[in-house]
Amino acid sequence: MTEQTQGSTATKPSEEITDVVIRLAGDSGDGMQLTGTQFTAVSALAGNDLATLPDFPAEIRAPAGTLPGVSAFQVRISSEDISTPGDIADVLVAMNPAALRSELSKLRQGGMVIVNSDGFEERDLDKAGYDANPLTDDSLADYQVVEVPMTDLTVRKVKELGVKGREAERSKNFFALGLLCWMYSRNPDDLRAWIEDRFAKDELIRDANITAFEVGWSFGETTELIPVTRSVAPMERPPGTYRNINGNTGLAWGIIAAAQLSGLPTYLGSYPITPASDILHELAKHPEAGIRTFQAEDEIAAAASSVGAAFAGDLAWTTTSGPGMALKGETIGLAISLELPLVIVDIQRGGPSTGLPTKTEQSDLTQALFGRHGESPLPVIAASRPADSFECAIQAAEIAIKYRTPVILLSDGYIANSSEPWCLPDVEDLPDLSTTYATGTNHTGADGVEEFWPYLRDPDTLARPWAIPGTPGLEHRIGGIEKADGSGDISYDPDNHQAMTDLRAAKVAGVARGYRKLEVTGDSEDADLLVVGWGSTWGAIAAAVERVRSAGGKVAHVHLRNLNPLPEDLGDIVRRYPKVMVPELNLGQLSMVLRSKYLIDAQSVSKVAGLPFTAGEIESEIHKMLGDDWSDR
Repeated sequence: MTEQTQGSTATKPSEEITDVVIRLAGDSGDGMQLTGTQFTAVSALAGNDLATLPDFPAEIRAPAGTLPGVSAFQVRISSEDISTPGDIADVLVAMNPAALRSELSKLRQGGMVIVNSDGFEERDLDKAGYDANPLTDDSLADYQVVEVPMTDLTVRKVKELGVKGREAERSKNFFALGLLCWMYSRNPDDLRAWIEDRFAKDELIRDANITAFEVGWSFGETTELIPVTRSVAPMERPPGTYRNINGNTGLAWGIIAAAQLSGLPTYLGSYPITPASDILHELAKHPEAGIRTFQAEDEIAAAASSVGAAFAGDLAWTTTSGPGMALKGETIGLAISLELPLVIVDIQRGGPSTGLPTKTEQSDLTQALFGRHGESPLPVIAASRPADSFECAIQAAEIAIKYRTPVILLSDGYIANSSEPWCLPDVEDLPDLSTTYATGTNHTGADGVEEFWPYLRDPDTLARPWAIPGTPGLEHRIGGIEKADGSGDISYDPDNHQAMTDLRAAKVAGVARGYRKLEVTGDSEDADLLVVGWGSTWGAIAAAVERVRSAGGKVAHVHLRNLNPLPEDLGDIVRRYPKVMVPELNLGQLSMVLRSKYLIDAQSVSKVAGLPFTAGEIESEIHKMLGDDWSDR
């Protein structure tokens, strides 16, 4: 590290803060996601609590410098426990006019705007739709504006290394990273080590990025535009080993853990689709853990191969997003008919059809509950945050194995790509998922001959035996046509179809007996309003409820992981509160279910903008439902 970045950062006054929200924005090729991710990583190493919101452009290759091509990354670091990436940014780094115009509304009044002034040429302003340069027309008078010639300073320095043209300019995101790390007292050695490792195969690019980082750091040290540095103290946490984790990685590691806990060969059949592909990428790295991955030619083949793996005795998984769920529907119905353990992971995104591939939504709930032919119930669970994804994967596997049923596990684009600290669990605290395959006959026929009946059920779980193909004496028929109860023979008998339909439904309903009791937080006994959430709304709801309670409002919160069957104690909970609110990133799908099942006036709060709720949005809706007199109590 150069002399300027070694040792202490205290060449200027420093102040300690508890919390800051930083938003970075630029073209897709400006490296904002990489910059934000690495600033997050060094903040995790510093011991801060953190939450992130990557905001990808919906178009893969939107024209450079245009509003549709803006890629943003928001990170909040704190010395206190936080649950959201922040409602609004304190600092905005804008690499060009399009980034400034697109993201300025997400910066608080009086916040700091750090702009790459080299990107504000007339052609850049025209692409962004500016009639005048906002850096000179006083339109930014309500903000602290720091103009930095990032491109010029970076290019001039890295050219000394022999880097030319576009490659020299591409390192400017590391200039921005160096400046931010100086501003918030991050350890520069952590970043240098990462850059050296990441770009080890290309020494010239490695040296260029390190140089750009150091130039950004040095600019902070020497400029008069930023008079102080800030530091965010580590958060006090329970003892343990912590990792910074996003939702897709959490799910992948949960799948690996389930493989080890069950002792079963584990198979993933998948077709790449945003935002689920990273699960396939991560699992493909771990064949030593007994994970086999197959990138299929389409979604149907991916699901069908996973059903085949389950029939062969594997703990089988398939990953997708909403469009893939639609294509997998018939195969999921087959798995329900066959009563085999299979977990279908749906990382939800904006729809319908291709919709908004890079944006988040919770609009697949009714598809998960009802989106198949015939009466075909299956368990549905939903992760609430990145760290929860690990546990949800294990629970999904546990249910699938124990009850011999497909399970749908819902996440979404926000959870998949955002990150938070996660404490590695003690292996001793994880559940035992071990099971047994059928090994011999289980029924005596009318003629006294011992037989194997593939649909003879466990009296407690109603699960059928899991018989591996090729096991002598356990040959049995499979397929989509209705089976006879017990024997598994093809049956068109009306009474048998009624019985089998009822049995499959009863088996799924019985899953609820294994749930933990629901936890109601907030004013659990005397609240005027209960907020019911599921999935990724957890953080915003939790923060909003605490804000309202701090101001004197009486509010409770219950968050659902298990969406089918619903928890047995949920009915009593929702009926004991005068008002019930259900915030969802859809047009009210869970609200509809709660209204029909419990006959309560569950009020929906909907958002389908491709972005998660902010705590402020939910806080405002809570105030509306509590009424004007809530603050007088």
